[in-house]
Amino acid sequence: MARPAAPEPVAEAAKDQPFQTVSEQFADLRVLRYQVPGFETLEAKQKELLYYLYEAALAGRDITYDQNYRHNLRVRRTLEALWPLNQQRMAATSNTQQVEQAQKFNVYAKRVWFSNGVHHHYSTRKFVPDCSREYFAELVKAADPKTLPLVGGETVQEFVMNMTPIIFDPTLDAKRVNQEKDADLVQTSATNFYQGLTQKEVEAYYARKIDKKDQRPVSYGLNSRLVKDKNGAVVEQPWKVGGLYGEAITQIVYWLGKAADVAENPEQKKALQKLVQYYTTGDLKVWDEYNIAWVHDTKSRTDVVNGFIEVYGDPLGYRATYEAVVSFKDLEASKRIKAIGDQAQWFEDHSPIKPEHKKKNVVGITAKVITTVVESGDAAPATPIGINLPNATWIRKEHGSKSVQLGNIVEAYDQANAGGMLDEFALTDAEKQRARQYGSLAGKLHTDMHEVIGHASGQINPGVGTTKETLKNYASAIEEGRADLVALYYLMDPKLVELKVVPSLEVGKAEYDSYIRGGLMTQLSRLTLGETVEEAHMRNRQMVAKWVYEKGQKEKVIEKVTKDGKVYFRINDYQKLRGLFGQLLRETQRITSEGDFNGAKNLIENYGVKVDPALHKEVLARYQKLNIAPYAGFIQPRLVPVEREGKIVDVKLEYPSDFAQQMLDYGRKYSFLPHVN
Repeated sequence: MARPAAPEPVAEAAKDQPFQTVSEQFADLRVLRYQVPGFETLEAKQKELLYYLYEAALAGRDITYDQNYRHNLRVRRTLEALWPLNQQRMAATSNTQQVEQAQKFNVYAKRVWFSNGVHHHYSTRKFVPDCSREYFAELVKAADPKTLPLVGGETVQEFVMNMTPIIFDPTLDAKRVNQEKDADLVQTSATNFYQGLTQKEVEAYYARKIDKKDQRPVSYGLNSRLVKDKNGAVVEQPWKVGGLYGEAITQIVYWLGKAADVAENPEQKKALQKLVQYYTTGDLKVWDEYNIAWVHDTKSRTDVVNGFIEVYGDPLGYRATYEAVVSFKDLEASKRIKAIGDQAQWFEDHSPIKPEHKKKNVVGITAKVITTVVESGDAAPATPIGINLPNATWIRKEHGSKSVQLGNIVEAYDQANAGGMLDEFALTDAEKQRARQYGSLAGKLHTDMHEVIGHASGQINPGVGTTKETLKNYASAIEEGRADLVALYYLMDPKLVELKVVPSLEVGKAEYDSYIRGGLMTQLSRLTLGETVEEAHMRNRQMVAKWVYEKGQKEKVIEKVTKDGKVYFRINDYQKLRGLFGQLLRETQRITSEGDFNGAKNLIENYGVKVDPALHKEVLARYQKLNIAPYAGFIQPRLVPVEREGKIVDVKLEYPSDFAQQMLDYGRKYSFLPHVN
């Protein structure tokens, strides 16, 4: 898996003013900006390559919207059509009620843009506008009908009737991804990966299709929608040139082809050409060939992640959402992460997992810090802070993987972090001082180790099958927990001091403090009262934190303390806590290696899902006083080519400052798909 979640908690600056990281805040969201240091020092050919990859990344933006929900493109295009009219109405009146309705419409539009649809990007629950249905209808009827996404001969009145429940009814398609243990996860999820199917039918389809004895299985279902044809047979509709989403994929292929023509070296050229071949054919064996070529491209300064990558949006873990990350290597910052990657075999050999679950020969881990140039699809506006790819276990075992930290993204988060969280939720002055001195390094190191030696560690027993087959809807949470536990176990190891990546084990203590604080308390700020935990990363963090708290309770390894009427958690013995992390790592690896579904279910359901309502209520009240939005995402930089005699001779970098304007610009330039797909 590729992505630890972003940390919990922004007008182009004039040249003589500091760069403004925080742009705006609305609902539970903050919009930030990030810089791209070092871009100007790249060679002209590298900039040209990055420009082509930038265009390829944005060309697939429509796909993510449609994958998330079948009505998302119509909703987004409705909002794009109504936005300028709403701004005019707001500017032309002093009627406070009208202004309030217009402002509420604006917030809803920005929430849809932020989440790539009508479901929250993190919780996947549907959100609805605070403006009235009547105000929405007024806007639609005042708009030029030619600008509205009408389909099938709809009249404007019919359009209003059809779109109103889609936008305003919170019970209609209420969750994009449902993970409730007793539900039909396919039928109760609004994601557009399945049509007319039940969970049992999907599982039966793949049970017939997948050979568990295959040591090099393709990623079944990764790039298709699963539907029933007119005869009732289950069939896949592949996403490829000439297939589903073909209009957008054709644009992606065009720009990737231009990028391949200016590749830095033969290895990069081969990888890009394989990616084009995959998009053209939809062949998952070619996808594997591309990933192998991409892993072996280690010399290029520039790089790209582009494709159907992560399966968090599929309740069954087969189908992947489109995403793209365009970047270049930060040469200086990569020294720390490379030091860890170079010792991957040592970490594997000294892991507390069972000997038979260890890799005897860890190969090909490339670790680096990257400078992000642009992100798109499922990677934007909300973004990962670390990536480990490819996801295919057998490719990682035989060919290795690339592990990266998004350095300038992490830096932007650090710059934007508002004060107050530490003072509110940390108990002692020593804990606060340690966090202020080492917290930034500790967080970066956790991400490094989660990606480099976490996801890349361990192996599945022969004949067991992949985790999406065996652990099913618990696979993502177990895998993220396993990778977290590898990092946590080694953060208190003297080996890190020996490697000179930390000055002392106080760095490890700072991360232990932060992890327990987050897993047991502060991440609850992301839930509304009464909700259970469903998102995979939140489940993993709570599962790990609650398990070690319970198992160490007798010896008070972690102690629940009430001071001045507020709850805190204090770590009393960091070495014993490390031992508990090691025990849980051993168990999560056993579950993964043996394909123990019941073991995974018991861990996640018993520790990762349920929320203490009293503590949750307290956390929400304390967090609300801080006025910090719990989620953040980014306005993307803009690349502008400089041409001379029809050829690109340079590329300029600009930093837009208006989130809504960027979304409107993207909607005009990168809308390639029909309203309904």
